[in-house]
Amino acid sequence: MPVKTVAEFVAAYREKDVSSEAFELENPHLLEVRLNGLVWAKAGAMVARTGQVKFTRQGLMEQGLGNLLKKAVSGEGMQLMRMEGQGRVYLADAGKKITLLRLDNETIFVNGNDVLALESSVDNQITMMKRVAGMVSGGLFNVRLSGSGVVAVTSHYEPLILKVSAATGPVFTDPNATVVWSGSLSPEIATDISFKTLMGRGSGESIQLKFAGEGWIVVQPYEETYMQAASAG
Repeated sequence: MPVKTVAEFVAAYREKDVSSEAFELENPHLLEVRLNGLVWAKAGAMVARTGQVKFTRQGLMEQGLGNLLKKAVSGEGMQLMRMEGQGRVYLADAGKKITLLRLDNETIFVNGNDVLALESSVDNQITMMKRVAGMVSGGLFNVRLSGSGVVAVTSHYEPLILKVSAATGPVFTDPNATVVWSGSLSPEIATDISFKTLMGRGSGESIQLKFAGEGWIVVQPYEETYMQAASAG
């Protein structure tokens, strides 16, 4: 890599405004939020800000009783903060790749670790997969995002989208590598637990998510657990 002068370095990496959107990617790993009101963001994700901005943790009553109970059971949860005021806030999450998605009266499900920010017009609700009782950390409690507005989700490295259709049959994924899926899908837990698995000789893929129906799934080339995400935050 050639040596840069200070002026060249500043010019290459300075903030760039290329759109009038509230959410803009400064680079694949850094999100700029042009704040004029209220935006929700992952707690601890701010790296810089300008202007008059107030940060407060999501209140207990704002989370709803159902969300509180699910967080208590799971020992985890998507911890959000309110960003209110006027200014610019820069968000990142352990260098993960950021993708912006615009919802148009739509619903998606996102792993709680992978929600970086969302406009206040988008509703968020913690969901728990059916017929599950603490079988794996980080892959059972997810977030239902619905409505209209922009959301920012993260992934380790480049994500891959897999289509699900009745014609091709179900798709199975590792819960800790599953990032997002369409609102039309309702995954179930598929287990392949044998004596060898219990003795530590299994493949390590004994618990999987089974997606059947019509829709799509986003997976990442990385297995992220809640504990890893918490230690990185």
